[in-house]
Amino acid sequence: MDKDLIALAKACPGLQVTITLGELVEANRLLIAEAKRELEQEIADSKAETYVSRAQAMQILGKGSTTLWRWKKLGYLVPVTVGAIDRYRMSDIRRIMEGGGDPAAQEGDAV
Repeated sequence: MDKDLIALAKACPGLQVTITLGELVEANRLLIAEAKRELEQEIADSKAETYVSRAQAMQILGKGSTTLWRWKKLGYLVPVTVGAIDRYRMSDIRRIMEGGGDPAAQEGDAV
């Protein structure tokens, strides 16, 4: 139906449609409700946790294996172990990238 209205509007741009004020209010309510549902879904999707491999974490952070090992030991960036494979939460990586601080800078260690 929506596509039919869009096609009709393109085919007949000068077409005038008469609706009641109540119908206009209801149409606006439906539009707002649909936009709200779509936005809530986008927010929920963005909050879903994703995990990356050790190699991906090193690439994203620009750090080496030794740094990730040290951060794990310090509890700064602790991986989730699945079987024998370490995975890193993207939320933890984002925290570090957004200024979560580098413990090496506090310790004076070379990274």
